[in-house]
Amino acid sequence: MSPGELISYEPATGRELWRGRAGDVDAAVDRARRAWPEWAAKPLATRVELVRRFANEVRKEHDKLAELIARETGKPLWEARTEVESVIAKVDISVTAYAERTGQKRLDSALQGTAAVRHKPHGVLAVLGPYNFPAHLPNGHIVPALIAGNTVVFKPSEKTPAVGEFLTGCFHRAGISAAVVQCLQGAVAEGQALVAHRDIDGVLFTGSAQAGIAINKRLATNPGKIVALEMGGNNPIVVVDTPKVADAAILVVQSAFTTAGQRCTAARRLIVKASMYDALVSEVKNLADRIIVGEPFADPAPFMGPVIDNRAADQLSESFIYLLSNGGKAIKHMLRQDEKLPFLGPGIIDVTAMKDRPDVELFGPLLQVIKVDDLDQAIAEANNTRFGLSASLVGGSPQDYNRFWANIRAGIVNWNRPTSGASSKAPFGGLGLSGNHRPSAFYAADYCAYPVASTEMDQPRASLGAGFREERRKARRPIGD
Repeated sequence: MSPGELISYEPATGRELWRGRAGDVDAAVDRARRAWPEWAAKPLATRVELVRRFANEVRKEHDKLAELIARETGKPLWEARTEVESVIAKVDISVTAYAERTGQKRLDSALQGTAAVRHKPHGVLAVLGPYNFPAHLPNGHIVPALIAGNTVVFKPSEKTPAVGEFLTGCFHRAGISAAVVQCLQGAVAEGQALVAHRDIDGVLFTGSAQAGIAINKRLATNPGKIVALEMGGNNPIVVVDTPKVADAAILVVQSAFTTAGQRCTAARRLIVKASMYDALVSEVKNLADRIIVGEPFADPAPFMGPVIDNRAADQLSESFIYLLSNGGKAIKHMLRQDEKLPFLGPGIIDVTAMKDRPDVELFGPLLQVIKVDDLDQAIAEANNTRFGLSASLVGGSPQDYNRFWANIRAGIVNWNRPTSGASSKAPFGGLGLSGNHRPSAFYAADYCAYPVASTEMDQPRASLGAGFREERRKARRPIGD
């Protein structure tokens, strides 16, 4: 592979899917900067109509985009189809969010004129997308940014460039200028150059905590740039007393192993009350044993596809061995189906006896189990992390959930529901290493425009208050003197 060349391979087969070259960061940003005044000056209704046309373009290309997502990420086709549906649905959600979160307000006063609150776009925004939801997650930044009047330079993950290119093409076919939304292909170097570019007005990022922290450090001395970071999680699912063991186990498996565990909201830790441990863990293992792992288009349809690449599979296998070698007890070994392809079976390991459990995001189908005595101990263990994205309580009473909700540190807190599958009609974000208090989804409108307060009158009118001497007027001389 020559310098600057990018190649995307299908995780499930190892075949080449896409080949291209890294883009020119300076040229892309300059083009977006020159396009911004005209785009920002368009009426809001025009921008809304154009993004609605984009949704129609995606709808027309539904099957083609779903197949591409499945091939480039390895996720099952059924799941890729749900991602395309989320891309389409995001437009109406974003239109509603913009009206609700950034609408105009006027407060009239006869003597003081009009007090107004309106919003302005930032300018040129960089959107850095992840590989696990290569269409839905960057789209969750791009559409709100466009509605607000920003232009966008979108750098997809170097692991999913084909989906990024396809998604951008849908915007262009909808009538949105190729200068207003650009797809900048590239790897780490291009991402770093884009973040550091002086003509970028903000960075909207979804990805790992490591990359997000690097972005935050790079821009820490430049408060003029908006930075929205949606990072990962070491998410707990807590199970206390419930007679519905089978249902609880299904929620655990859905939380831990959907998308092969490659969700920022996936459950990494199962924290279970001792009285529930044997029955629940046995049922979770039985369900995990039944999971079909296969290529995206297999029949019967798999629940899990491969992880994104062999490097990720190797790191997860090594992590399982590390946990096992440092006090962990295997409940279900993580098995590699083919050394040449990144298919991993779900792994489950009891780490209760580990003295120093690593507080890291193991981004794949690896679930750690911790046994506790009661709910208070469970909450303390759930909060034993630098992350704070998602947490779920399964079982218990309404009073238990109230205590859990009040004390847990997370931006998404659920009861008798999985840790994953958050609604785009609500804010999506977390605390600590999971985000920088700029939640996305419905609240993305907040970081795509900034509020401007005004007081206005149609004619100048003013009067002097206290603190002025009385004006001395010259006496007029009589006429004729």
